[in-house]
Amino acid sequence: MKKIFKIIGIVLLIFIAILIAIPFVLESKIDTIVQNYADENLDADLSFDDISLSLISSFPKAEVNVENLKIINRAPFKGETLVTAKSLSFEMPLGELFKGGEEPLVVNEIIADEMLLTLITNKNGTTNYDIVKEDDNTEVTNNNDESSGFSFDIENYELNNSAFTYIDEGANTQLYATEINHNGKGIFSGEQSELDTKTEAKISMSIDSTEYLSNNIIKLNALIDLDLKQEKYTFKENKGYINALPLEFEGFVQMVEEGQQIDISFKNPESSFKDFLAVIPKAYAKNIESVNTTGNFTVNGIIKGLVSEETIPNLDINLRSDNASFKYPDLPKSVRDIMINASVKNTTGNVDDTYVDLNQLDFKIDEDVFKSEAHIKNLTGNMLVNANLDGVLNLANISKAYPIELENQLSGILKGKLNTSFDMDAIETNAYQRIKNNGTVSISDFIFSSEDIVNPIQINKADLTFKPGTVSLNNFDALTGKSDFSATGTINNLLGFLLSDKKLQGNFNVNSNTFAISDFMVEDEAASETSNKTTSDAESLKIPDFLDCTITANAKTVIYDNLNLKNVKGQLLIKDQNANLKNMTTDLFNGQLGISGNVSTKEAKPKFDMKLAMQQFDISQSFKELEMLKFLAPIAKVLQGKLNSTIDLSGILDENFSPDLATITGDALAEVLTDKVNTEQSAILSGLSSKLNFLDLDKLDLKDIKTKLSFENGQVSVKPFTINYKDIPIEVSGTHSFSNSMNYSAVLQVPAKYLGSEVNRLVGKINDAEVNKITIPVTANIGGTFSSPNITTDLTSGVSNLTKQLIEIEKQKLIGKGKDKINDLLGGVLGGNSTTTTDSTKTDSTKNKAEDKVKEGIKDALGGIFGKKKKTTDKKAQDSTKKN
Repeated sequence: MKKIFKIIGIVLLIFIAILIAIPFVLESKIDTIVQNYADENLDADLSFDDISLSLISSFPKAEVNVENLKIINRAPFKGETLVTAKSLSFEMPLGELFKGGEEPLVVNEIIADEMLLTLITNKNGTTNYDIVKEDDNTEVTNNNDESSGFSFDIENYELNNSAFTYIDEGANTQLYATEINHNGKGIFSGEQSELDTKTEAKISMSIDSTEYLSNNIIKLNALIDLDLKQEKYTFKENKGYINALPLEFEGFVQMVEEGQQIDISFKNPESSFKDFLAVIPKAYAKNIESVNTTGNFTVNGIIKGLVSEETIPNLDINLRSDNASFKYPDLPKSVRDIMINASVKNTTGNVDDTYVDLNQLDFKIDEDVFKSEAHIKNLTGNMLVNANLDGVLNLANISKAYPIELENQLSGILKGKLNTSFDMDAIETNAYQRIKNNGTVSISDFIFSSEDIVNPIQINKADLTFKPGTVSLNNFDALTGKSDFSATGTINNLLGFLLSDKKLQGNFNVNSNTFAISDFMVEDEAASETSNKTTSDAESLKIPDFLDCTITANAKTVIYDNLNLKNVKGQLLIKDQNANLKNMTTDLFNGQLGISGNVSTKEAKPKFDMKLAMQQFDISQSFKELEMLKFLAPIAKVLQGKLNSTIDLSGILDENFSPDLATITGDALAEVLTDKVNTEQSAILSGLSSKLNFLDLDKLDLKDIKTKLSFENGQVSVKPFTINYKDIPIEVSGTHSFSNSMNYSAVLQVPAKYLGSEVNRLVGKINDAEVNKITIPVTANIGGTFSSPNITTDLTSGVSNLTKQLIEIEKQKLIGKGKDKINDLLGGVLGGNSTTTTDSTKTDSTKNKAEDKVKEGIKDALGGIFGKKKKTTDKKAQDSTKKN
């Protein structure tokens, strides 16, 4: 006996060793078979990380596992992934491993984990899944199917945690299935067999940008008879779920040459209204099991006909509910008197002949009754819609009767009686003549909040009248934050805005007593606690992209930052996140401001390009409160009076919607109407007074001052302009930066009488009226900053030079020098030339002149200097001139 057990043990060990060794011998063979099959039959690139073979865990069968399988398309979908699978395993009889390369391999089980399959049909009708190579000898291939490749005698298959995507670009159709878990058991080897399947997935589907399914849960337990010879698959004992709605169905699908022949009928096995709630996506149908319902709900349908490239099956699907109600136990309101009568039909097989009739959809919440009906034709083409709405809705009751989580606060009473008839092409092309609207809609005590606005908007009253082509806004009275506004106007494409991605087009007249810009920019602390703002302040400043309208505005007070703008009037054109201001006027700083220009928030940083016209502005007030003026001309704040100015500027707006001064460029022309200046408030004027002690700048003549300046890259350039102090003209020019650094010069033409006692004594001795008119230029250079200026002048050197020249004139007068010498000397004084050389021949001749001629000579010389014509009495000189 011991020998027997010993022999059995040795045999088992040998057998185990063989099972362990075989995979290492055969793996390369399997690898070669798979790769050769792909190369010979697929017009695509197949790759995988590894193929492993196990005999022990699956004995007496062999298990082949392929890791990270990929099939990559070639042209015209080159580089796109058709299939990926994290793991793909096959189970087959052990003897299949020892077959020759030309013999078919029989596979009993297939399991795919995390498979992703993407099927695409492009606009030209080409598909990415047509990857099987064409064989010239088709007949031979067909006759020898059993002698090559694989054959399937599947007892079990699984698809775990996988996904499927189908995109038809020509039909603008997308189908997405995610979290797919599917398994089936059956025998495929005979002509007649049975397959038992279980499927669960989430489905999303859209056609022409309309989403019909959105992540809906689909479950299906199907027992299917397989007629492989006739390629007919018959459903029996089948039960499926759409979300939580149970459906029973029967019928068959048969593959035919033209496509698929379908004959399926379905119905819900129960008739409770809870089945209707089950159709609603699970995210919204919360705690449906605890809902109390009354009344019935039935859904049944027949899908029968040929699915081909040209046709769809006939459809007859009906939904009906009579006198139903529902109430969620945790909510205070119920929905009662629910009547539903809807159907989807197609009797021709032409997809364009599919239509939906919502013959009745009525319900009641509290005492508010809402009735509606709608008829939709040509679903996949130019969809035709005809609808009637009639009723009252208390919007706040929606969330009190149904557990929907609204993103925005919503309340108010909506009343409407409206008929609308249109086609979608008319909506898309703004063909208003084909949009037939008739009726009225009103809303009162409406409160709305959103992440796109800062404060809740309270609409006290709004009335709209619908007519073909237009919607008239008869009345609109609203509040938000501190702001109030009322409006009337017309809306051109309300349905286009509501039903598609069209802009809201219209013309509006807007009036306001108080309009605070901050209510639309930053969160108001006094706003409702239910404010739903989630965006940053910078994001809140965007001009809404959906607006394409013209607004004529009239506001008594507009509050912008620290400014109160009075009597604001003008026109605003809004389109593509761009606001164009036309003929905007407002009372400000006891004057009037005109504005025209453009603001765009389309890019990350808002841009502006403006023209400002200021009339009769109070100088001290405006330069104190307007940041931009303060930087353009800081010194102006010490002036008292009026200002007229035009400013052209462009740049970027900061997060507070104010100009970013470092980015603005432009120019300005200013006219100052004032006769008062407060020297003590200006370090510059005080510094000039201390450097030039003959000036009393409080007595500056500032009437009719005009100056022009330009600015760019934070630098302001002031063109030369002249102001007067008594009989001293002062020319000012230079530059300063927004950081306050200065580089200015003031050139004063100073008469001799202001230049000290020594100069005045010499002028008195000469005792000539023309000498009394002598002036010298004195330049004051102003640097540093406006609060701490650095001022230098050339007054000392100028006075010293003038004194020397006057002394020389006095000497020449005393020794009887002639007028020519004096002319030279005075020319030196006025021209800054200190040269005093004399002509000896002229000196000798001048000595013989009488003293009374000196005075005349001085007069003539000064006359020439100050622009009078010099009389030529020398006849020889005249003759000489004629000869030349």
